[in-house]
Amino acid sequence: MLSARTSRARGNCEGTSRRDFLCVGALGLGSLTLSDVLRSRAEAAASGLSTKDTSVVWLWLGGGPTHVETFDPKMTAPSEYRSVTGEVKTNVPGVTLGGNFERMAAVADKMAFVRSFAHTNSGHSGGTHYVMTGYDNRLADNGALAARPALGSILSRVRGTNHPETGIPTYIRLGGIYADGPAFLGTAFGPFDPAGEARRNMALAVQELRLDSRRELLKGIDNIRREADRSGLIEGLDSFDQQAFDIILSRSQRAFDLKYEDPRVVDRYGTGLGQQLLQARRLCEAGCGFVTVQFGGWDMHGGIKAAMDRNGPQVDRAVAAFVEDLSLRGMSDNTLLVISGEFGRTPKINGGGGRDHWAPLSTLALAGGGLKMGQTVGESAEKVDVPKTTPITPQDLMATVFQVLGIERRLQFTNQSGRPTYMIENGKPIQELV
Repeated sequence: MLSARTSRARGNCEGTSRRDFLCVGALGLGSLTLSDVLRSRAEAAASGLSTKDTSVVWLWLGGGPTHVETFDPKMTAPSEYRSVTGEVKTNVPGVTLGGNFERMAAVADKMAFVRSFAHTNSGHSGGTHYVMTGYDNRLADNGALAARPALGSILSRVRGTNHPETGIPTYIRLGGIYADGPAFLGTAFGPFDPAGEARRNMALAVQELRLDSRRELLKGIDNIRREADRSGLIEGLDSFDQQAFDIILSRSQRAFDLKYEDPRVVDRYGTGLGQQLLQARRLCEAGCGFVTVQFGGWDMHGGIKAAMDRNGPQVDRAVAAFVEDLSLRGMSDNTLLVISGEFGRTPKINGGGGRDHWAPLSTLALAGGGLKMGQTVGESAEKVDVPKTTPITPQDLMATVFQVLGIERRLQFTNQSGRPTYMIENGKPIQELV
């Protein structure tokens, strides 16, 4: 029989989404809406939209990480501006990081730190929308829905929702982020959530003697199919049936489970964030194109030294392990790590020993993706308040990610008004990296 197991931690106002069942169709249910799931990938490839099999892992430091205490300590600035955690020298001559990042300093030759990343929205939701989609949305902090699709959803629309061989979803989130969805592209291209309804249905327990019997397998998923029918999610079977059954018997589901990983590797990554980044690496190896990892706690209006001493070492260990792992496994050319948040923090320490919201200068770091590493890009002004060099914008970052993923920069899709809409209007790939 088919078993369904999960510990769903949260729900949403829509209940089980169409996206849940689309992904299950490829990963666990065999014949659910395959015309959307498997054919979309095939049609995308046939149309020439997708030319690379590269991946992006986006580490989102929710709350707005300080750019000073992370990747631009600026110890030459006046005392009220410079990093309160000091600095640490990296293995790249002349480049330092905040004092909490000793392990990352040892792999800095495999990373790039952008010190001129900036935009104009200092609201949590507004800034998140800007960085995640490349576009500002002034209504975001008043509860408005995201107006533009996130990068992962764009990739899912370009490549198709699932990998054609492994069945792994193209876009997976490990922790939700505002504006990480598909907007006008449609719910089918939203992120697959391993904590959601779809993931529970991926835990297959089918007796070996019955694996070659498609009829018996279908009986085992009748209950889930009936639930889908009640939701109007079943659109019938088609010629992609057999491919789905091939996927259901593959080992792709193991990518979600760290018990299949070498314990020594698990230990190197550590717990918490480390386990999420390790899972992200495994998902990319299995064919996932875009993984978002959410790690919050960066809204440091007060006590920034203590907060950095708490959060910094977790990021330091996890990111260093991830960067080393990419190199050891030969994945540095086809997997890009992006580290960002919604904005930076005010350059001057406030009366509470913290920093407040500040969009004019932000944290941004990258590793891998076949880009040019071992450098800083851009320069901040004397008081780390604005870029001294030409600002790198969210659309520039977006264009850089597009290039890594093999997406045409002038890509258009139809918006909710029925008009062709460019995904990027003004951004260009970051020149120093490509």
